[in-house]
Amino acid sequence: MVRSDNRKFDEKREVKITRNYTMYPDGCVLIESGNTKVICSAFIENRVPPFLRGEGTGWITCEYSMLPSSTQTRKQRDINRLKLDGRSSEIQRLIGRSLRSVVDLSILGEKTIMIDCDVIQADGGTRVASITGAFVALYDALSKMVEKGEIERLPLTSFLAAISVGIVENEPLLDLCYIEDSNAIADMNVVMNEYGEFIELGMTGEKRPIKEEELNKLLILAKKGIKELIEIQKEVLGFNN
Repeated sequence: MVRSDNRKFDEKREVKITRNYTMYPDGCVLIESGNTKVICSAFIENRVPPFLRGEGTGWITCEYSMLPSSTQTRKQRDINRLKLDGRSSEIQRLIGRSLRSVVDLSILGEKTIMIDCDVIQADGGTRVASITGAFVALYDALSKMVEKGEIERLPLTSFLAAISVGIVENEPLLDLCYIEDSNAIADMNVVMNEYGEFIELGMTGEKRPIKEEELNKLLILAKKGIKELIEIQKEVLGFNN
């Protein structure tokens, strides 16, 4: 099939990560994945949730939202409904779980790193872009803690990224844009670390069940895409200099 943006089936969208995008957070990036754009910010707070008080360990959590102008038709703000959108709640829990999986929280002390992921333009893959960008914002925030002497070393155990895959017109595709996602037979969001280990898989057979061999093809595509994303993260953070 010919993709809407003429990419190959195993080609991810062009990704750009801009660090220090705004001046106030402890870490802030703009991640652009094709036409999807997300601002990911990290703030260090001197508190932990009640269930961790006195335990000497830290926490990482996330809030996710889509700006009203991020979609073709205006998205209503959650505050106007007086409750958090169910999709947003699911996504922010996913981002928090993913980031915590690669951090030794005991090194943080009783501090919380609050991650805010705000979608300013959506064209599919907002949650996976948020995870990939949030990791870089988190890295910068943790680096500041080391520079200030608040922690002895970076508590990261691995790099982390996420990408979408799916089956469209019976073909496996990497990194779905919105038009592909909306027509997918099946789609899946994959979170992995730099060692090729899976952190989270979320797959749905939208129009029919998925065969094992199809699932394996999707996982191979996801692994390829995430490896490329982690290389971009490392380049942005100066690891390849």
